[in-house]
Amino acid sequence: MTATATASETAAAKIRRVLPERLARRLDTVLESLTFTEPPGEFATPDAEILLTIADAVRHRRPVSVGYTDRDGRRSQRRMHLYGVVAHAGRWYVTGADPEIGEDRTFRLDRVADVRTLTGSFEAPEGPDPAQRVLSGFATAEYRHQVTLRIHGTVEQIRARLPASVATVEEPALAAGADPQAERWLRVELRAEQLDWLPPVLASLDRPFVIERPDELRDLVVVLADRLASYASHT
Repeated sequence: MTATATASETAAAKIRRVLPERLARRLDTVLESLTFTEPPGEFATPDAEILLTIADAVRHRRPVSVGYTDRDGRRSQRRMHLYGVVAHAGRWYVTGADPEIGEDRTFRLDRVADVRTLTGSFEAPEGPDPAQRVLSGFATAEYRHQVTLRIHGTVEQIRARLPASVATVEEPALAAGADPQAERWLRVELRAEQLDWLPPVLASLDRPFVIERPDELRDLVVVLADRLASYASHT
């Protein structure tokens, strides 16, 4: 059995438990609109009516009006073109575009207060699938600090400590005949509310790196390096 099939069966069992019996027959609608960023574990129970309305809108490419409360408690009503429902890290998310501003948006499903299907239809854009859109949204979300690094290594080495939900990795064009698996300098960008978790992560990469910004991160790395050196000198 493939990982995707296993994920779908696991999701089906979990969703079936939280849906009222009268709605369970619409389970296939949810599964057709659902993707995963990782193998499914335990995740929060969604509001059945909201989940099914969103899944139906995704399936039939219908615009919706979404009542949403952000992390600061601000309430808004938005017209959205929804691309998919994504299960990530124990939560449900819905991703799509706000046609009024022409930008992608990702919402936590538990912060959706109400959703209403509107008339009309839309075409889903080409590009990343819903799961990748959610991960990219996390990596580029607005936080206090914007961090830019250059790390010498491979994408796989960097992703081992800085996954797609945390950071974006810019891969320069390869010269003719170059080995795509060879280590090279890669530009990495991320946003963070706090910086104190980053120095240990960078140290665990065990790869050369350069901090382009912010200066505060450079200072924290120096402090960590001094502390580790002092520990190593103890007898």
